[in-house]
Amino acid sequence: MEHFDAVVVGSGFGGSVMTYRLAEAGLRVCLLERGKSYPPGSFPRSPHGMKQNFWDPSAGLYGMFSIWSFPGTAALVSSGLGGGSLIYANVLIRKDEKWFTDQKADGTYVPWPVDRKTLDPHYSVVEKMMNVQQYPFHRAPYNRTAKTAAMQEAAGKLGHHWQLLPLAVSFRTRQVDDWRTPDDTNNPPEFGAPIQEPAKNLHNAHRCTCRLCGECDIGCNYGSKNTLDFTYLSAATRLPRPADIRTLCEVKSFDRAADGRFHVRYVRHAEGRTSHDASPEQVTASKLIISAGTFGSNYLLLKNRAAFPGLGSQLGRRYSGNGDLLSFILRATGPDGNCRHIDATYGPVITSAIRVSDALDGNGATGRGFYVEDGGFPSFLAWLLETASGLPDDLRRTYEFGKRLLMARIGIDLNPDLAADLSRLIGDCVTSNSSFPVLAMGRDNATGTTTLKGKYLTCDWKRQDSDELYRRITDTGQKIADSLGARYQDNPAYEFFNQVMTAHPLGGCAMATRKGEGVVNEWGEVFDEPGLYVADGSILPGPVGPNPALTIAALADRFATHIVESRR
Repeated sequence: MEHFDAVVVGSGFGGSVMTYRLAEAGLRVCLLERGKSYPPGSFPRSPHGMKQNFWDPSAGLYGMFSIWSFPGTAALVSSGLGGGSLIYANVLIRKDEKWFTDQKADGTYVPWPVDRKTLDPHYSVVEKMMNVQQYPFHRAPYNRTAKTAAMQEAAGKLGHHWQLLPLAVSFRTRQVDDWRTPDDTNNPPEFGAPIQEPAKNLHNAHRCTCRLCGECDIGCNYGSKNTLDFTYLSAATRLPRPADIRTLCEVKSFDRAADGRFHVRYVRHAEGRTSHDASPEQVTASKLIISAGTFGSNYLLLKNRAAFPGLGSQLGRRYSGNGDLLSFILRATGPDGNCRHIDATYGPVITSAIRVSDALDGNGATGRGFYVEDGGFPSFLAWLLETASGLPDDLRRTYEFGKRLLMARIGIDLNPDLAADLSRLIGDCVTSNSSFPVLAMGRDNATGTTTLKGKYLTCDWKRQDSDELYRRITDTGQKIADSLGARYQDNPAYEFFNQVMTAHPLGGCAMATRKGEGVVNEWGEVFDEPGLYVADGSILPGPVGPNPALTIAALADRFATHIVESRR
């Protein structure tokens, strides 16, 4: 069996950072990612391609999207080299300084094992590695993203703080040293221009700056997103001792041998075949880092807990959906009462946010704080939305167009120009042109528990435990809609089935200062299990509030620093 200094399971924001940092220090590192690699141009767009773009090896599906659904919560996650960075909306924002605490059932507050001051240096390192850039709303053509302007207007009317967001997207052709002070003179934003990278990426692919196509969440075919495969993992392959990155390798079990080494057993999948044909393989490691995402890591650790008694009774506890809620602002109108042009297909998926204060902020606010961010979607979804929202009118327009063709065919109407008729056939496009989704996230209660029932993972989390937060979110969404002359609409899962769909499942392997309160210590190492680490969203002891990707990556950078310094 091959032996490595460290084996990393999963290539998301925790796993990719750990892989690069440990390999950079000279360790022999193996990264095992169950999904496949996605170079620019490989993300599907056709119906047939989308049909295959889900993860279920037992059905021969090795695509990108994986969906976990439980009665109270559901999550959309990614399988692929780069993990969630392939499908997230690029927002890298620091956790609010006063939000590094959680409220217990008795009303007392418990601080996190780390605080903002501790994480700030690691935040800065990650921001630079990910080439973070603020959305350049001050420059054309970026100033034509109408949803950004709509959110700014709504925030002003409601008295809330509005901000442009730092995004892991290349709007400029060269690296940005500090996204807060970009050089507009020598490195201005450019639409669709070739990115000047200092070295080849692991795909050996050409990339271009953002083309404002709204396709961030289904994979960027232009390489404009600074995903983990272009940043941390590409850097890991260029080291004197490059990391050994293996895709379509799904870890199934692991334990610790008498000599202290971890034995990691996985299967190597082959596209075009089901998982029943996967070949079993095995490696050993001195350190094992589980970074398979919140549900993936919880599942693997619960499944293999018999081999690690140190995991203790807290494994699976303190699950949170990070207060996520997807809603819709429909059919916005202007001051004249006519359709307001929004066109949510133009621009990155998220550009800006409204921040609603928390009682912890100390400014007189009450309740738990949250962010509401503008959303976008690809053009093909706009066509689907327009068709679904106006079916009776669609049938009428189709009838009128058919009648016009028939009259031309039999010689009653001699006008050969069909341009206006085709334009009328498409319709008024009010719904798709004047609507956009909004994505909220905040400090919900981390009261969920994940367990195994037979061979399946279950998650017991109830929205009712965080009803006060969700009432505030929906009330704010309604006010945003009112300020834009629009209608507010909850998503169907939330409205009819009491299920919160999250893109940010967190917890289950919570950080704590001592074993009885969590699973890992402040360095990500499992209590009483030396060499076993967890580095992903599962280690967060509660919600982040804003998008958690940057906080997960910063914590992983801190864990890796500790491992490297301990070895020295």
